[in-house]
Amino acid sequence: QLQLVESGGGLVQPGGSLRLSCAASGFTWPSYTIGWFRQAPEKEREVVSCISSSGGSTKYADSVKGRFTISRDNAKNTIYLQMNSLKPEDTAVYYCAGARRIDCGVHPGDYNYWGQGTQVTVSS
Repeated sequence: QLQLVESGGGLVQPGGSLRLSCAASGFTWPSYTIGWFRQAPEKEREVVSCISSSGGSTKYADSVKGRFTISRDNAKNTIYLQMNSLKPEDTAVYYCAGARRIDCGVHPGDYNYWGQGTQVTVSS
């Protein structure tokens, strides 16, 4: 079973940066594809980015392309989401999720394991 714990959220001004971390544990952790999702109040959970188990494939939502970068360090059991040029519309609870699959899933239903979430607020 995979356990995921997010950290790194907080309050940042528009144009600022944050780096989210997702610490993973579980015997077969390196074989999991990891996704970052976010959910704003009264909105559905949406994919932000995902990275395949090998790290060789990544995907990004159009709204974050060019601003966010996903990466994984299997030696440290950690996935990162570097978020630059943040906008107020990026405000949401951010979740990392894991699935034992090779490719990169973009739907919440593609994932079996979820962290507890970390709040990101972009405001002046």
